Amino acid sequence: MTYFRKRIDMKIAICLRRVPDTTAKIVIGPSGVAIDEAGVKFVPNPYDEYALEAGLALVGAAGAGETVVVGFAGDSVQETLRTALAMGVDRAVHLQGTPTADGLANARVLADHLRDGGYDLILFGKLAVDDYGQQTGVMVAELLGLPCATAISSLSVDGGVATVTREVEGGVENATCALPAVLTCDKGLNTPRLPSLKGIMAAKKKPLDIVPVTVGESRVTVVSLAMPPERAAGRMLGEGAAAVPALITALTTEAKVL
Repeated sequence: MTYFRKRIDMKIAICLRRVPDTTAKIVIGPSGVAIDEAGVKFVPNPYDEYALEAGLALVGAAGAGETVVVGFAGDSVQETLRTALAMGVDRAVHLQGTPTADGLANARVLADHLRDGGYDLILFGKLAVDDYGQQTGVMVAELLGLPCATAISSLSVDGGVATVTREVEGGVENATCALPAVLTCDKGLNTPRLPSLKGIMAAKKKPLDIVPVTVGESRVTVVSLAMPPERAAGRMLGEGAAAVPALITALTTEAKVL
């Protein structure tokens, strides 16, 4: 899904988030405003893995360049960054701080770090599977004054121009933009590679820079978390054609979907 037509140096940043495994059992912590992380397995955000693979494929096809993975979080994110290094990313940057519930405040931290990095592309996942905010990538693009395409499902670069495809309601949308640019990556863009044993060993020697950061004032506060209500138990209305009148009545008066 990615290609180049000529050799060109590329410098690509990939922003990576650490999230709970989607199969993990989530329990709300005693504070009521955060989950209990005890026993929860954390993994790289799945959509960010599409961004990682896109960055690696682009630099590989270009024949030269650098990939940099950037994570903004506490110290636990370093394990996630090492996973990206094991996949083949050249170096990692840990923006050491505590993200807030305010997506714009977090985006400002990332934008401030990325602004003078000389990146041709800045890649994000379409969204993070823990909060489904779907906002950080576009906010960073706006703060940096760069063109942005979201939820891309194909990507090619030629002559300093990125050509992307996005799935939209009822069809697909093709778009182009000049580099540098910010792109957010969707499922279907590629198949992320797995870290190899050689990559895991090499990751231990790759640079992981720690940059302490301070988050500005947050205008969003988590008041409380609550688990969704339990689904009501189903019931049998009958069998065959004889059950149709009762089903229609239930859908009309109870479920109110008819």
